[in-house]
Amino acid sequence: AGPVIGLLFWCGEVKKREMSTKPIALDDKSSLKELDQWIEQLNKCEQLPENQVKTLCDKAKEILARESNVQEVKCPVTVCGDVHGQFHDLMELFRIGGRSPDTNYLFMGDYVDRGYYSVETVTLLVALKVRFKDRITILRGNHESRQITQVYGFYDECLRKYGNANVWKYFTDLFDYLPLTALVNSQIFCLHGGLSPSIDSLDHIRALDRLQASHP
Repeated sequence: AGPVIGLLFWCGEVKKREMSTKPIALDDKSSLKELDQWIEQLNKCEQLPENQVKTLCDKAKEILARESNVQEVKCPVTVCGDVHGQFHDLMELFRIGGRSPDTNYLFMGDYVDRGYYSVETVTLLVALKVRFKDRITILRGNHESRQITQVYGFYDECLRKYGNANVWKYFTDLFDYLPLTALVNSQIFCLHGGLSPSIDSLDHIRALDRLQASHP
């Protein structure tokens, strides 16, 4: 995969630390402090224990379930394309564009497969979404699917790194909750790929049931 590309839209406006393996609720100050430690660990390309991944995915589902199929995003925002498990490209993007929550980000899907660090890449993005939910938007790409991830590497990577498919299941269940598209300042329509000819309006997209594996 090539380097990650980021676009900034202003729209006329503007040593390894030992970590606890116990799950947390992520709802109080002490839990947020621990979440920050998880993010620090992930920033060093160190995977989280399985039960912490489950905690993150469960919390992310709660957040994403409240978002629209056409998620409204405000400017300024940096819009990013496919990452595909290229963790170090993601770090370079953050180095150039700024860290969350200082920079608003819109990621348009394909976080996993092909690269060697899909687990660390997608876990970090989900952790940032849970920590800074109004500062980062993560959409679904065609690789956020059960079928494709079993062919292009994410499933095998989860088996290799965790010894079972549980983490793969946590993430692929979460992928069903990802918004399909975004609308930046009610002007710029963003999505991973092309739309079916059967889609004729934003309201049509809003009405789709996204809690399924694929869409027209």
